[in-house]
Parts: sequence; structure tokens; C-alpha cells
Amino acid sequence: MTSSTQPAVLANPNTLSDRAAMALPDSFVARGPRWALGDHPELLGAGKDLLVAVAEDPGEPTARRYAAGTVLGLVGDPRVRPEDPPMAEIPAARVRIGLDPAEVGPVTRRWRHAGVQEDWIAKECPVHEVDITRYRLALHPVTNAEYRRFLEDTGSAWLPTSWRFGCYPGHWANHPVWTVPAEAADAYARWLAARTGRAFRLPTEAEWEYAASGGDGRDFPWGDDQVQDRANTVESGPLSTTPIGVHPAGLSPFGVHDLAGNVEEYTADDYRPYPGGAEVSDDLAVTRGAYRIARGGSFSRFGDLARCRRRHGWFDRDIYAMGFRLAETP
Repeated sequence: MTSSTQPAVLANPNTLSDRAAMALPDSFVARGPRWALGDHPELLGAGKDLLVAVAEDPGEPTARRYAAGTVLGLVGDPRVRPEDPPMAEIPAARVRIGLDPAEVGPVTRRWRHAGVQEDWIAKECPVHEVDITRYRLALHPVTNAEYRRFLEDTGSAWLPTSWRFGCYPGHWANHPVWTVPAEAADAYARWLAARTGRAFRLPTEAEWEYAASGGDGRDFPWGDDQVQDRANTVESGPLSTTPIGVHPAGLSPFGVHDLAGNVEEYTADDYRPYPGGAEVSDDLAVTRGAYRIARGGSFSRFGDLARCRRRHGWFDRDIYAMGFRLAETP
């Protein structure tokens, strides 16, 4: 489904109800393919290695990949390693970050159906160069299972609002955790660093964008093509999180999963204008004041937020699905 065929959402989505902002009617609608495990009974007795292979095979149908990921969540996903998360090596580079001001209008018009406002895109300007030293980035966002260990070990009261009544959703063990405040993401990184003796932290904005785009200015981690089946966004997803790594066609140039869609990801940086750019007083600045930059989009938002350059943040609403992933200084 391309942006030109999306339902019109002409108003600013921050002025709409959650369902209206997702272009959903008040009545029930079925979304996406069938997700039931009963459609894939052969996976119920499969070994973990086979399940991972199916979940991460772009040649498999979406529903089968999702089913394999769901079984992994129930039996124990070997990709979820709380104290040794799988990481991608990102080389040092001088990279170009941001958007040419001449592109603000065209990008805004391209996503007008999603209610995108021009000042949201203006925050991405201008293009500038950043020197990045070698670092590592987690292949997956932090999952519910990993976050549970943090809560148990620290006694923290930062319960995700996505955990109904604060109860751990065991059937979503290998789904990204959401929604937690940025302070909780910082605390998680400090906790894991202390437990392991490794320099875990959140990625900077520039590190996040470089890992997503490879530094070549592409719109999305996979290139400039449409979002369909490459990311869990509101266009064609199930309107909930999905297991980690089940959108292999959306891999970044460095082999990182889910940098587009599923959950938004906090970075280490608060919003400030880019060098040479103007301060933008958009909805977030007016209502939140200072706020932490998040990247990558989510299952509850349109693909405009999944763009590599898009700078965003958290409104305290259910439609904002805020998660995070770890970086590491080697």
C-alpha cells in the first residue's frame, strides 16, 4: 500500500482521537493477514533454530513469520539475551545527517494524508556533517522479557503502561517493551552496564540515524521504497507490537532489525536545533517543553515516523508507543 492510497487523515493527529489518528472507524475492523497459530500447526513443535530461521526469512509470508516469532516468545527466544544482547558493529565515519530545507515541502505533501505538519519536518533541517566513532548497536529493541529482569532486580516502579494493570505479558516476552519514560530507558542502560561491566547506553541521534540509513540519505532503512511488509506501521500491521526481527525485508544496511516501526526508540539527546537550523516550536515543544528525541516510528503510527531522518518525541497518549534499544561504546 503506497502513501497515495492511504485513507485521508487531514487534521493534525494530535487533535484527534487515537483511532481517528490511525484512520480507523469507531466500529470494529479486521486488520492485516490472519495471525492465528492454528494456521501454522507445524511450527508448534519446531526447534528454536528453525523458528528463528522462519521468523527472519524474507521469503516466508508475513503471517508465518509472525507465527514463528510468537512460538519463540512462548518457548524462549534465543535472540533475547538480557546480559549479552546481540549487537551490530558500526564503523567510525563522517556522515551527513538531516534534510535539505528544499525538501521540507515535498516531504510534507507526500505525507499529508497522515496529517503531517510542515514544522515537524523542518526539525530535520539542515543537512550537516557529524563525526561518529566506532560503536555497537543492539540488533533488536529491548523486549518485555529483558525489561522484566530490570524491574525485578532494581525494584523500580517504572511499569510500562502497555502492561495492563502492571502485569507482565508473558505471551509477548519477545516483543519490544512500551511505553516507558526516557528516564527508565537511561536507568536500564546504567543497570545493565553495572551488571556486565560493559559500556551500555542509549544511542545518540546521529548514531541512530547513521545505523538506520548507512549515511547515504535514504528515506527508510531498506531504501526509498514503500513501507508495506518491511515494517510494523499502521499502514498494514496488526495494530500491536510484533515479535522482534519478523520484518527482515526492513533490515538496515548494518543488519539491524526494527529500526522502522514496531515501537519508537528514545535516543540519548533532548531536542535542540541542528547546527545552522532554527528552533521549531511545534506541538511537542509547546506542550512538553524540553523533550527527549525518539526515532523510528511504531505500530500505531503511519510510515512518516519510520523515516530515517524523522525527529519525534513522546506525548502522554496510548498512540505513542515508546521503547528503546541499547548502544555500546566498545
